[in-house]
Amino acid sequence: MYGDLVTADDVSGRARREAWEGDRKERVVVVALIIACEVGFWVLLALGLAVRYLLNWRRTSVALLLCEPALELVLFAATAVDLKNGAEPGWEHGLAALYIGYTVAYGHCTVRWLDGHAAHRLAGGPPPPKPPRHGRARARHEGRLWLRTLLAAAVACALLQGAVWYVGDGDTSSLRAFQWAALRAAGIHGLIALTYVIRPKKAPSSALPAGDRDHAAEALAGRAGKNAQRPEGARGTARPATTAPQTADDASRLFRRSA
Repeated sequence: MYGDLVTADDVSGRARREAWEGDRKERVVVVALIIACEVGFWVLLALGLAVRYLLNWRRTSVALLLCEPALELVLFAATAVDLKNGAEPGWEHGLAALYIGYTVAYGHCTVRWLDGHAAHRLAGGPPPPKPPRHGRARARHEGRLWLRTLLAAAVACALLQGAVWYVGDGDTSSLRAFQWAALRAAGIHGLIALTYVIRPKKAPSSALPAGDRDHAAEALAGRAGKNAQRPEGARGTARPATTAPQTADDASRLFRRSA
């Protein structure tokens, strides 16, 4: 008889468990979407490059590569719907914002870099140029990379701020934490890029630029030609040794010495 009684504590405990299980399922869905978007990015990129350079289907390749921004839109829409349905803002929403910011800033240059390598490996094209390693050119390269990181942080912070405004009075500490993480990453990358401006990395002393190597080769070739054209007996060349008398006085001296 008493076993069938349901107290208020039982009802509230069951409601809390159901709410916790529902929140966990929603988080799993968001994390699974992030993983699916990352995997889909590389799958579409590989398919796009394969059909371009192996099958010469350029239009199909362009269509596949244009599908990549749609993955970010799907992830953004799923995150917004999850928050709209009353989900508690968590780390998965912050991670989604960081992922979208990264793909916006670095997605195009990643595709271009892999496209150059695919053209070289699969279509016999020239090897893609390597980034500079020394001097001011390396500093400019690092500065451009930092601008991309700054763009990624700006996009992520804007999305997270929109989520904060959308949630309103709810707990937004996790979203704020990811905003600070994005700003810290941009600041650290900026300090690293600044070191290449203040103290540019110098090339090894044994390495010469292409122009200097050509100039050195021309100088050595010219010196070899001058040595080949120098007349016999000139300064810097050895006179051949001889035992024959050079003048009449030398001949008479040799005659008297032999007598």
